[in-house]
Amino acid sequence: MTYQLHYWPTIQGRGEFVRLALEAAGADYVDVARGTKAQGGGGAALGQRLGDARNSRPPFAPPFLVDGDVVVGQTAAILLYLGPRLQLAGAGEADGLWTHQLQLTVADAVAEAHDTHHPLSVGIYYEDQREAAAARAKAFRDERIPKFLGWFEDVLQRNPAGDTHLVGDALTYADLSLFQLVAGLRYAFPKAAARALADTPAVVKLHDNVARRQRVHAYLQSPRRIAFNEEGIFRRYPELDG
Repeated sequence: MTYQLHYWPTIQGRGEFVRLALEAAGADYVDVARGTKAQGGGGAALGQRLGDARNSRPPFAPPFLVDGDVVVGQTAAILLYLGPRLQLAGAGEADGLWTHQLQLTVADAVAEAHDTHHPLSVGIYYEDQREAAAARAKAFRDERIPKFLGWFEDVLQRNPAGDTHLVGDALTYADLSLFQLVAGLRYAFPKAAARALADTPAVVKLHDNVARRQRVHAYLQSPRRIAFNEEGIFRRYPELDG
């Protein structure tokens, strides 16, 4: 059955972590809001499904995944659901739980990256909270980026199967998500990311290895990969990079 991914059609955002897993696994999926109205897609289709009163377990917001009668919201929960089905969650319950924990830590880093440009409220334009954003971004650059990437470096170094993957000796959705986190930090905070990545060679190696995987590489070169932009989570404001 074809998976239906529902997410905003013009940004990578949180939906990109799900797209990467689906693409890396070669899964059959439809990015609904990026389709045409004639195909049953578009923004209206996303809104209609989001507001479907027949769903007794409605998602709070995109992204959400539809798989037959199953509707799953929240990026980490979607990947927890997809992981075993796409063979991207390691081997067994312990690996699956560890992969999920890693994903939740990526989600923490993503939330903090978002809050550098919207530290006061998502309902206020960035231009109206620049002072708070500058302070938040400095702490994120100086303290949080090195802490997050340093922790992932330690995880890679401690992996009994070697430092090529975060979990065991095979690709998981946690690897794909760390790739996306690094790519996003390099876009939004190129100077700060370069400093932190200079101290985390295993993280850099993982990022580069993921980018070279055949399906991932093909996806990254295709029009399906939306470019980073200043409407998504990772936004390049040079003044916030210090």
